Amino acid sequence: MMIEAARPTAGLRVQGPGRAVTVVGILVALWCVGFAAVNVAFELTGRFDDGDLAEYSSGLTVMNWFVVGLKLLGAAVAVLSIARRPPRQMSTDALTVLVWGAFATLAVYALGSLVQAAGMVLEVRGSADQIDVLGVVYLLFFLAAATGYGVLALSYTGRHGLRKGPVALGVLVAPVLLAGIMLAAPAALTLMGLLPAT
Repeated sequence: MMIEAARPTAGLRVQGPGRAVTVVGILVALWCVGFAAVNVAFELTGRFDDGDLAEYSSGLTVMNWFVVGLKLLGAAVAVLSIARRPPRQMSTDALTVLVWGAFATLAVYALGSLVQAAGMVLEVRGSADQIDVLGVVYLLFFLAAATGYGVLALSYTGRHGLRKGPVALGVLVAPVLLAGIMLAAPAALTLMGLLPAT
């Protein structure tokens, strides 16, 4: 008869991450906060109030604040994943779902961007001329974050006991979240009159 090993519960001290993983966690959290600051700057400066995107400004404001919340949540997940003492209010399984969800979301997004870039290079869709230095840096930026979350996810589940259910649920969150951001949210904002119907 197999006996399942006891897993640490929230609030109990467990083995902390190594120094390298701790640095990765801090860098990922800073990535999230810095990236959120870009969206906040857009709103404070009225970036979309004038010009070609002016008619989209109301909807973009809603989306900007929504992604600010997601990015700050991502920063919190990165910090919690390297904490020696998880908060009592959050179970190990819940944080497992969140850290794997963050990894999978960024990985799927980065992979989709790579496929899109490959299509442009091969001229299957678009043209290689559409790829610029800023676009490449943006892609590398997301690949670095996805890699960082991958390190955090593996380290966290390794220290707390890998359970397939929470990991699978976290990975399944990725396509749902991306579909919500890219498809469902714009459709809902259009229905509410915050984005023009095109």
